[in-house]
Amino acid sequence: MKIAMDIELKDIPGQLVRALKPISDLGGNILSVLHQRDKKTPSGRVPVQLVFELEEGRLDRLVEKLRGEGMQVVRIGKERMKDSMVVILIGHIVHSDLRDTIDRIDRTGFAEVVELSMSMPGVDKKSSASLVISAIGKSELKEALGILEDTAREKGIMVISPI
Repeated sequence: MKIAMDIELKDIPGQLVRALKPISDLGGNILSVLHQRDKKTPSGRVPVQLVFELEEGRLDRLVEKLRGEGMQVVRIGKERMKDSMVVILIGHIVHSDLRDTIDRIDRTGFAEVVELSMSMPGVDKKSSASLVISAIGKSELKEALGILEDTAREKGIMVISPI
């Protein structure tokens, strides 16, 4: 089964490897890791978001192993992204590195682009795209929109956001 998990690690070398090893040892397949070393929790720990596949009966054992290694398991499998908005982009979207634009939002750890629909009428013509951005809360969604607007301004792309 596919599992999303948020953990917090001590800020010392080797902790990320120590967190990932038990998943592998239990036959898990790691799909994504977001290690936010520059964003500490109030207790000074490093937040890490994991997505992995693991046989259903092994999850309790994994949590036990992680806690035994001194890691805090903060969340397991609950929907993380609560708020969403649709924005429209107009301009030379593909030529200005759409992947970079999306990555700037996804790298925040608190927001991500979850849907993209694009229309490209011609190579030399402006294209339009509809993006759905989801975030863990309203203030984070607003911050993600700010990141998108700054990025779009850099690249000469117009952003139409919800009122």
